[in-house]
Amino acid sequence: MGIYTSEANWRAAMRIAIVINTAWNIYNFRMSLIRALLADGHDVVAIAPQDTYAAKLVEAGCKFVPLHMPQGTNPLSDFSLAWRLYRTYKQVKPDVALHYTIKPNIYGAVAAHWAGVPAINNVSGLGTVFLRKNYTYKIALELYRFSFKYPAKVFFQNQDDRRFFVRQKLVKDYVTELLPGSGVDTRKFKPADVFRRGEPFVFLMVARVLYDKGVAEFVEASRLVKAKHPEVKCQLLGALDEQSRAGVKREQLEAWVQSGAIAYLGVTDDVAAVIAQADCVVLSSYREGTPRALLEAAAMAKPLIATNVPGCREVVQPNINGYLCRARSATDLAEKMLQLLTLDEEQLQQMGNASRKLAEEKFDDRIVIQKYKAAIKEATTT
Repeated sequence: MGIYTSEANWRAAMRIAIVINTAWNIYNFRMSLIRALLADGHDVVAIAPQDTYAAKLVEAGCKFVPLHMPQGTNPLSDFSLAWRLYRTYKQVKPDVALHYTIKPNIYGAVAAHWAGVPAINNVSGLGTVFLRKNYTYKIALELYRFSFKYPAKVFFQNQDDRRFFVRQKLVKDYVTELLPGSGVDTRKFKPADVFRRGEPFVFLMVARVLYDKGVAEFVEASRLVKAKHPEVKCQLLGALDEQSRAGVKREQLEAWVQSGAIAYLGVTDDVAAVIAQADCVVLSSYREGTPRALLEAAAMAKPLIATNVPGCREVVQPNINGYLCRARSATDLAEKMLQLLTLDEEQLQQMGNASRKLAEEKFDDRIVIQKYKAAIKEATTT
């Protein structure tokens, strides 16, 4: 199936490992970078837990190495992960390792250091562990402080997260750099040929079904909006994650759907087709890196509504391409949704055009790719 087997498999100029907590994540968020690296003649090794997207990565030209990454914060299993990553790096012998998501960032950085492999980390958001200053939060700080001594480069997706890590002395400022999120393929995600206001109007939220993504607030805001405009559609697209500490249970989601507040669309590999049918994309998250859903919606010239939190406010310019609302406030979110409903077709189109312009100028994935290529060159030549 294209799994790493022997030294004879490797022919390219460099061997680049991409390490993330799911193959799904690699396929959905990192393929532009992978294709660019493959086009340059490099071997790309995807290292992640096995799932149905592993085969898709192999079809795209990657090698795939399955690696179990347990959820939770068990010290024994986490130390075991660091050791297994070290063993994997010694076997695969990458020239550089690109780490994403919390566990690869922390334990991958340590394992790469043990194996003598330069590492480039990407903090794509602080995650739910940083929303509550409890015991787990303190442990996370110390783990980052220990492990982030080692990477050659640490990318951040917004200035707030970068500033937090530097002020907390979790990372040296000189190894940090900002990225415009994971970028968006503006050739794939593009506006419709003709702008039309939907009848009925459709609000779409694209996010994993987690409380920390503000799903409960979106449901309540939708209920408030539909009380005044019952014809409006409010839709949620994204995977259930009941294993997460912040995960919404299926029974709760079904109750929300039964109440008529929202329609649940499940998951899809063709997010663009769903965004195309929406009039406005909403994200009521408590904190983000730079949310891919907003970038994709911006590239497709959609007005946006999001919370005024790190990550979201980089993409939403108030009264230009959308509105910002208070985090954890369903009433303020509903007010912004109702405010958007009052706009005529020309005003909505102007907002959408502003979103597209922002995506092209600031968030095009070609910017991300060039920054990664420069970081890889620097990490492997110093």
